[in-house]
Amino acid sequence: MKTRNTFRRFLLGKAAAALIILTAGVFTISGIYTVPESQAATRDLGAAPESFTSLAEKNSPAVVNIRAERNGKGGNPMIPHFKRGPMPEGQDPLHDFFEKFFGGAPQREYRQRSLGSGFIIDKDGFIVTNNHVVQGADKIKVILKDGREFDAEVKGRDANTDLALIRITSDNDLPVIQLGDSDALKIGEWVLAIGNPFGLEHTVTSGIISAKGRVIGSGPYDDFIQTDASINPGNSGGPLINMEGKVVGINTAIIAGGQGIGFAIPVNLAKGIITQLKTKGEVTRGWLGVGIQDLSQELKEYYGIKDGEGVLVTQVFPGDPADKAGLKVGDIIQKVNGQEVDSSRELSRMIAETPVGRGVEILVLRKGSSQTFNVALSKREDTERADAGATPDKTHDFGIVVADITPETARQFNLKDAGGVLVVGVEPDSKGQKAGILEGDIIREINHKSVDDVKGYEAEIGKIKSGETVYLYILRPNRGFMVIKFTK
Repeated sequence: MKTRNTFRRFLLGKAAAALIILTAGVFTISGIYTVPESQAATRDLGAAPESFTSLAEKNSPAVVNIRAERNGKGGNPMIPHFKRGPMPEGQDPLHDFFEKFFGGAPQREYRQRSLGSGFIIDKDGFIVTNNHVVQGADKIKVILKDGREFDAEVKGRDANTDLALIRITSDNDLPVIQLGDSDALKIGEWVLAIGNPFGLEHTVTSGIISAKGRVIGSGPYDDFIQTDASINPGNSGGPLINMEGKVVGINTAIIAGGQGIGFAIPVNLAKGIITQLKTKGEVTRGWLGVGIQDLSQELKEYYGIKDGEGVLVTQVFPGDPADKAGLKVGDIIQKVNGQEVDSSRELSRMIAETPVGRGVEILVLRKGSSQTFNVALSKREDTERADAGATPDKTHDFGIVVADITPETARQFNLKDAGGVLVVGVEPDSKGQKAGILEGDIIREINHKSVDDVKGYEAEIGKIKSGETVYLYILRPNRGFMVIKFTK
């Protein structure tokens, strides 16, 4: 028995030794292959590091706690959560009680406080954070990890990207953190988030890059990095750091109720904005003066696009750069300064990042042929361009009723070009309904022929024989242009 136990311990010892060796090298049929030192030194983005200690120690001093105060007005700020019970109004037996004692409370001023994070980017004391952390603040206090406190001033804000630049003044050297390259990030790469969640100072969390290029509807330039590193209220404005110890993102948003889903602004998007905020105190963006939309598969088929992408011009604003240069509705923008355009969001970013007044070369596809336009961009003004009536006319065997577009209709749908006919009725179970035509659609073309009114519409429809394919090029309000295909 003693001999058997000894032999068993011997085998277990050999197995343990083999396991240790296998974790240090690569197992091959012929035996063990040890990774060369030159390869071992290469950064493995997918491998979990043994420890984040050195990264945290090196970068945490440059991450700051931001406490912003602003004037607020309302009832007693100490009892907001007791003003209403958990049941809907009218069903809550305590509603009258709370209204009697708290509903008539006089409006009074009080101080609203918010917590956030930021990081120092240079020795001059410039700090990057989120716009929503400091917006409307009357007083901003910055607290460093070593306990030093400073009053800060806002140097500039950009609500469109939720970025802000603030500054503190110090006689001593300030810890700084380097900016990295967010374009080089890969899905699955390890990252650290440092910030002050729920006011808990200098909390370090780790995770990976879950996705890139996320659009979450927060603004016109959404291009977020998604990470599962824990991000919570108070992390806003803090850095997302790669394994080289450089900032690759600015932690900004979370999904309410979501776990392991946080969003950061790519640092490459932020760099140009930070420079403008530092030098000018505001951000100016290039403006082309067009309405655009992505190309669906049906639109690609309609325009005969087999390879590549592009963006469809749905509107050209009179007097703006695109109009002056000669661009038209229906053009497909394929390249800007030789760079391919894959989506409307990418085109918006490319134009916005181009300095005002600078000329850009735009390659468009117009009715099957390529044309190049040189456009001098103007300054984008962040104002909304916004502005739905007509009299029914005729119907057809595919079951839609159309009408001319009146000046009132054009104004209602914010149509700069009043061409086309308005769909004012669709018969149930008709070919038109089955194809997907809706009331309110504006038919601009039939089989590549422009339609300006009901008369022109009738003429084009009359040319199509029974059994032939019909392509309707339509504008659908709030959706953009699309192509509907069916058989007459």
